[in-house]
Amino acid sequence: MKDQEKDQDVLLVKEKGKDKLQAAQMDKDGKVSNADLDKGANPDFIKIDKGGNALMNFFENFMRQVKNPTAFDFFRVSALNPQEEAKKLEKALKNPEKPENKEYFVMLRVNPEDWQKLQGQEKGQEQQQKSPKSQNYNAIHEDNVNWDQLDSIGVSRENLVKTNNLQKLLNWQKTDLLPIYVKNGDNVFVRTDARLSLRESTDGNLNLSVHALRKEPELERPYFGVKFTEDDKKNFLTTGNLGRIANAEYQQGEKTPVYLSIDRQTNELVAYRVEKVKIPENVKGIELTKSQQKDLHDGKEVWIQDMTSSKDTKFSAFFQFNADKKGYEFRFDNERQKQEKSQNQDQQQSQSSRQSLEAPKTFRKVKLSDDQRSSLNEGKTVYVSGLEDKKGKAYSGYVTLNKETGKTDFMFSKDYKAAVAAGTVTPDDRHKTQAAVNNDGKTNEATKNVKEPLQSGQTKPTEKQAEKQTEKQQQEKKQTEKPPKEETPKAEAPKKSKGRKV
Repeated sequence: MKDQEKDQDVLLVKEKGKDKLQAAQMDKDGKVSNADLDKGANPDFIKIDKGGNALMNFFENFMRQVKNPTAFDFFRVSALNPQEEAKKLEKALKNPEKPENKEYFVMLRVNPEDWQKLQGQEKGQEQQQKSPKSQNYNAIHEDNVNWDQLDSIGVSRENLVKTNNLQKLLNWQKTDLLPIYVKNGDNVFVRTDARLSLRESTDGNLNLSVHALRKEPELERPYFGVKFTEDDKKNFLTTGNLGRIANAEYQQGEKTPVYLSIDRQTNELVAYRVEKVKIPENVKGIELTKSQQKDLHDGKEVWIQDMTSSKDTKFSAFFQFNADKKGYEFRFDNERQKQEKSQNQDQQQSQSSRQSLEAPKTFRKVKLSDDQRSSLNEGKTVYVSGLEDKKGKAYSGYVTLNKETGKTDFMFSKDYKAAVAAGTVTPDDRHKTQAAVNNDGKTNEATKNVKEPLQSGQTKPTEKQAEKQTEKQQQEKKQTEKPPKEETPKAEAPKKSKGRKV
């Protein structure tokens, strides 16, 4: 009995304006009613088998017998312990504006789309047979839609008709991406694209849900306590699905197993409760193995070969549950390869672009030396002086070539010192000397005798400066050297007379 209940849910009903949840039931004659859950299990409780049609049978009878069906809300909870589940749900419904509570009861709610779509298709076919010009059946009547609310964001009924989105909206589905705007009085201050859907609130009113376009999926931020690994992110980006069961914490301390997928049009993360999904045993004429069924239950994809299409042709594809589509999808191998190839090309182009990026020849109208550009290309931070602001006031600072953004980043001395301490920049040794000379009045051995102002990036004297430096050194040497002592010539001693022989 317990094993059977694992695959079943109990349908709960709540009258709007009241807090008490009760079990929906239907006897063998099709009479619908509600019953107190505390009285224990009842054979007439509506047990929703994941593969059965009890839900549709109940609602067909319910709509015929109840005078005001919109006065009730329905939810489905596990048949293992419906009383405890009902208490948790009642607690969440008392504070519906709390995000985690709203997410929790929205996932448990049974929307009319669960049964009206099929019923609507059947009625639509009957109406078309009687009168080809008659309109299709819609789950939501147009009179119940707040058209003023749609007009306020720039979406009209005519626009929905032209874009083939009206039927989607009136059947609890998301529209395609539509341009919308947000106004402040007469001024439009936000324009974006979004998908729209209608959802019923706990008070029975239809609310417009706006699924705004995101630049990319928010995979760095946890989803209700679920953190994504690198493998998770890769799965999302290549298949659109997480590829495993996630335990979302919509209420503190309570884990709800869900499948997660990306809305491919908006990049929004969409969840669907695991317990609401029936695992198929046969797909397009192919019997699934126990291993394949387990993989599908775990949210993984399975490769199924030699299936038979509606056109009686054989095909093979990946098969996986998609939370956004609320059903299984086929994904073909060549599509996967195209996605991965496209991503690899983007990565290679991005990497190639970063590698080919070179330092500019000038920065804010100041010409950079070859040494400075070489250092920038090596990822080092260089000192640049001689800059002028808009008022003509001179200033200097440090420049780094950011190869991620393709721009040159500038920072003043204070910010540079902090960046060096934090290890976020690589100092340039050649320009350390220059900075010390210009900022701190220090000198180095090569330039200590050069009195002229050094050029930006200069760590040794120019040829002309070297000549002047040499001449000056020679002059200084002459001035400091003592002149040699002059030697007084010795007086010659008088020659001795040898006398004359007589």
